[in-house]
Amino acid sequence: MATLKQNQKDRPKKSTSTIVFVIAIIFFAMTLRTPITGVGPIIGDIREGLGISNVLAGFLTTIPLLAFAIVSPFVPGISRKFGMEKTLYYSIILLTIGIALRSFGSISLLIFGTALIGIAIAFGNVLMQGFFKLKYPYHIGLLTGIYTVSMNVSAGVALGISHPIAANPAFGWQGALASSIVITLITLIVWIPLLRGEKVDLSSIGNSNSNGSEKKLWHSPLAWAIAIAMGFQSLLFYCSTTWLPEILISQGFTESSAGWMTSIMQYSQLPMTFLIPILSEKLKSQRSIVYFFTACYIIAFIGIYFKWTELTALWMIFLGLAGGASFGLVLMFFTLRTKTAYEAAQISGFAQSVGYLLAAVGPVLFGYLHDATLSWNLPILLFIVSSIILFVASFISAKERYL
Repeated sequence: MATLKQNQKDRPKKSTSTIVFVIAIIFFAMTLRTPITGVGPIIGDIREGLGISNVLAGFLTTIPLLAFAIVSPFVPGISRKFGMEKTLYYSIILLTIGIALRSFGSISLLIFGTALIGIAIAFGNVLMQGFFKLKYPYHIGLLTGIYTVSMNVSAGVALGISHPIAANPAFGWQGALASSIVITLITLIVWIPLLRGEKVDLSSIGNSNSNGSEKKLWHSPLAWAIAIAMGFQSLLFYCSTTWLPEILISQGFTESSAGWMTSIMQYSQLPMTFLIPILSEKLKSQRSIVYFFTACYIIAFIGIYFKWTELTALWMIFLGLAGGASFGLVLMFFTLRTKTAYEAAQISGFAQSVGYLLAAVGPVLFGYLHDATLSWNLPILLFIVSSIILFVASFISAKERYL
């Protein structure tokens, strides 16, 4: 009887703590893409305001990706030292500082602040799935869905509002870059209860005591296929959010409408980010999903290449469906192709390091090709080539087998 009464007393506390946790996760997720996706629609304003080239402008997206690649392998060790909740909290503080610094209107501070943003976001990229598994092991799918949708919705809003903010003389492009600091400040507040609650870390995932398991990843064709799929999926996303607004402007769209068109792409990802993880877990082979998102990518990019602007909204929907499906499937490869949690953590770290290093080349390369040819035709063709490479890597990874 005493136990029953105690359980009944604890339920409201658990329910309240769960609600607080979910709210904290929603706001944390909102910080992970808005500082990056909000750059694309105003990249022309930044370029003109600072007098920089398209190549350097492309680095504004590339720098965070390089930070992801470099920092990701060290994140679990840092978390074990400071605790997961504190590590994630400190990363938001670092993110806030980075957003503030890049908004001062100086080229050097723009680059340095962008680097800090990339370092900070890397912690959320690496730790969040482990955080869910250790905190609520029976609700990982639901939490992942909430987390992913929150990330995509906020990214879409950032794409849509960054240019209107920049167009306001009271704010300018500096104000547009600084706008995401509002979300980070709210996140710092709602995260405080998690610092006071029960702590978890990554120690239960385990550590590798031998170099053999690490070497197997470098020698595994499947591991490389997953890493390449991760890389080109990321390349397509970040190049799209960075340069599609500029491409659409060159085809006759206003800056504001180009930003909102890219928002359509972002919002179209939402159903796929929910459905694909569920569907892929039930399929022995996920190659049907690979066929689906590849077709969507290529159809959309062909439509953009031939400047069929009357159907631009449709091309954006196709790109969103493709991006959501490819992103959801690549994340699932980490668990579908491994047998243990530690193996999943290993391939996640390997794929993110290699993948984001590949993806980092994209925005700068696209900017260089445009500057060299004074046309967007070659960059758009590169979108199509990247889609084909993603298809090959995902097709190999989608076969039922284990590392």
